[in-house]
Amino acid sequence: MLAPLAPRSDFPLLAANPGLHYLDSAATAQKPAAVLDALRGFYETANANPHRGAYALSARATDLYHDARATIARFVGVADSDCVIFTRGTTEAMNLVASSWGRANVRAGDEIVTTALEHHANFVPWQQLALATGATLRIVELTGQQTIDLDQLREAVNTRTKVVAITHVSNAVGAITPLAEAVHIIRARSAAVIVVDGAQAVPHLSVNFDALDIDFYAFSGHKLLGPMGIGCLVGRRSQLEKMPPYQFGGDMIEWVRDTDSTWNVLPHKFEAGTPNAADAVALAAAIRYLEALGMDNVRAHEVALLERAEAAVRALPGVTVYGPPPAQRSGVLSFSLADVHPHDLATILDQHGVCIRAGHHCAQPLMRRLGVSATARASFYVYSDDTDVDALVGALTAAQRIFASTE
Repeated sequence: MLAPLAPRSDFPLLAANPGLHYLDSAATAQKPAAVLDALRGFYETANANPHRGAYALSARATDLYHDARATIARFVGVADSDCVIFTRGTTEAMNLVASSWGRANVRAGDEIVTTALEHHANFVPWQQLALATGATLRIVELTGQQTIDLDQLREAVNTRTKVVAITHVSNAVGAITPLAEAVHIIRARSAAVIVVDGAQAVPHLSVNFDALDIDFYAFSGHKLLGPMGIGCLVGRRSQLEKMPPYQFGGDMIEWVRDTDSTWNVLPHKFEAGTPNAADAVALAAAIRYLEALGMDNVRAHEVALLERAEAAVRALPGVTVYGPPPAQRSGVLSFSLADVHPHDLATILDQHGVCIRAGHHCAQPLMRRLGVSATARASFYVYSDDTDVDALVGALTAAQRIFASTE
């Protein structure tokens, strides 16, 4: 039997709902008490505006905010913590790069490469940048297991390529990109800037930005046990320092004259306005929680659960499972049930206390290539265990009986 890696008692929502089988962690993870305590603790003991007050409470808020950034930088392998920019999440981080770096550097005749596996957050900003600038958008197609076709990537990248936007882990099917190999292909063929969507990777894999030889990496806090509304863009200092600000306002300026302005140093140049300090502190608490579990243990736990769940689901009649084998996926099981719309399936599973995702998962280009409008997606994390797998299979079996009786 596979017990949870992290006890359900650490997670107030799960502890209060013992019959709930939460299998939508790829959308957002549940929050341990340590994270909730850190969030509340900031507001109860350090609630002041960082950087702007010449008094002890503001200094405490500043220190906590700075320490949170340092904790996050260590977790994702960034030696220069000033190159960790706080954003609202992966979506804002990608839009920051596309708007700031992209509009300053991409011109008509240039090429932008992305893939058919991307979340809309790493597809639409580049699509719209291409439309606005006259650049050409090239889309790398997929293998039969819904992984990025590296041979096609090799063909797509050339000396005209300005940027390659690529996912580290697919949110829709869980496919893990062999990022080192992909980066080697890109670097051998172009001087393109490499932008990586790490939203589904950082919660599940050990990530070392400095070792990846990429330019930008984005992720969201709420998928790795942290709060909603905060995430990070990690970038090379050489790129970030050349980029114009993404937003204008307080704290991101050096001098404001009547006719022009100059900008603050990193990371402040890209963090206009009052910072989301409490959520940054809570995100750092989430990271410490994961570090205590050990990321190798996180990975091993979800692969073991995924292997068991996939074998059981594949044994059911009429089931199609998408993506590569479990060892090449995050804790995502994306599937369809013959003649049953995923939304109907999710509704029935909910009646059995099983929470899954149903829809296109913000990956409509991928859905078109799968020949479906939507899939059902169960996703596992540190608090998942065998009882969740059993509940999923039992609920699917019940759903099949219901739909069989209506035929």
